[in-house]
Amino acid sequence: MGDPKGFMIHTRRAPKYLPVEERLRNHDEHVEILPEETVRTQASRCMDCGVPFCMSGCPLGNLIPEWNDLVYRGRWKEALEVLHATNNFPEFTGRVCPAPCENSCVLGINEPPVTIKLHEVSIVDKGFEMGWIRPEPPPKRSGKRVAIVGSGPAGLACAQQLNRAGHTVTVFEKHDRAGGLLMYGIPHYKLRKEKVQRRIDLLAAEGIAFRLRCHVGVDVSFQELRRAFDAIVICTGAEQPRDLQIPGRELDGIHFAMEYLPQSNRANWGDADIAALHPKRQRIWAEGKRVIVIGGGDTGSDCIGTALRQGAVSVVNFELLPAPPERRAPNNPWPQWARIRRISSSVEEMLARGGDVYYSISTKAFHGQDGRVCGLTTVDLDWSSGKPVEKPGSERRWDCDLVLLALGFLGPRRPGLLEQAGVALDERGNVRTDPQTRMTSVEGVFAAGDARRGQSLVVWAISEGREIARAVDEWLTGEPSLLPAVRLDPFQY
Repeated sequence: MGDPKGFMIHTRRAPKYLPVEERLRNHDEHVEILPEETVRTQASRCMDCGVPFCMSGCPLGNLIPEWNDLVYRGRWKEALEVLHATNNFPEFTGRVCPAPCENSCVLGINEPPVTIKLHEVSIVDKGFEMGWIRPEPPPKRSGKRVAIVGSGPAGLACAQQLNRAGHTVTVFEKHDRAGGLLMYGIPHYKLRKEKVQRRIDLLAAEGIAFRLRCHVGVDVSFQELRRAFDAIVICTGAEQPRDLQIPGRELDGIHFAMEYLPQSNRANWGDADIAALHPKRQRIWAEGKRVIVIGGGDTGSDCIGTALRQGAVSVVNFELLPAPPERRAPNNPWPQWARIRRISSSVEEMLARGGDVYYSISTKAFHGQDGRVCGLTTVDLDWSSGKPVEKPGSERRWDCDLVLLALGFLGPRRPGLLEQAGVALDERGNVRTDPQTRMTSVEGVFAAGDARRGQSLVVWAISEGREIARAVDEWLTGEPSLLPAVRLDPFQY
């Protein structure tokens, strides 16, 4: 604990967003960069608690008080070593994680919590700036070969951990770039793709092989992988989108969020064919359109910010559930994740441009003209009984040219790989694994990330990848793994 009085002397100073009109002019990251002295001052607010609840709030179990103290003292290289000890990719989580650690900060009981996320991203950015982050190939190889299907954060973390254990790892990715949602889902303005590619290049330099444009189950069969590799890890994510099957759904101009967002990212890369990933190679762009985003989660927020940057005439957002409270409810005490209303940067931009988030609203039908969507009808909902009840006389017609469905995901995409693999699924359609061995119902086949636990956060995906790598290492060697252990289930308070 560098400064015993730091939390009493200094107030919280988190990075601010750039002005709305300035950030809407481009797709650059739009969070201000604070001076090093300010970051060190903020780190001094950490109280080095006897029971560091911030660590239990973090799915990776990051050693937060340790690197807070090192940041305060200006010992950045040591802070980077401590940070990398539990987190393979802090440059990702430091930008896109909602920071459950800060919700669990003890100082946050009666004061604004420590700016943990700021310190995390500052450490790793300093590491890249100083050239401290370099490829670290293993000193020797085990002779075992592992195939990882999917190159999202779970697959990448699993690959790096198994490579560190000396196994020969090949990552299979159906698209033309590795990274999964890091590359094709999260917009550039939240996570620049050069930063994703930089880390992937490091992994390749450490000896991990990437087979791109190779769709397991289509271009290569699962049985071919079984014959060529000693173990397989399924990290395909939860790609099956939740649909909205109402009258007019067949109209053109109604698209899933993950048909739309990758095209914007490809455009920002400078790709000539931005619609290459669309099943019909259909170009989806919001310029000059009246856009309605249905779904109020992170994916919906990403659609809002992207549409505004593309020049949408207007954007509004529909959310089925009622608006969250402004403060914690009595049944949601610290250190649980605070279920309160949060205004993302994209929603802030939408509000500034005259749009709004409409809560407790259900879409009943789409309307079309010449085969294209031109509007939709909604009805307001009453949640007072705990269940949604439509309010009589509340129907409303909305004009629109583009509807983006961001209603969540229902598990791994089917049919395809899972049927070929023959793995058992749980009641939610995710891959079932043994709670002890982390193995699926098929010997030598494992699963990690959203494919195993359902749609979740990047930080949970990294946690999953690390722990499943440990389970694979133990199965391959028949001995306890030397890879560090993490937990896969949240603590209950």
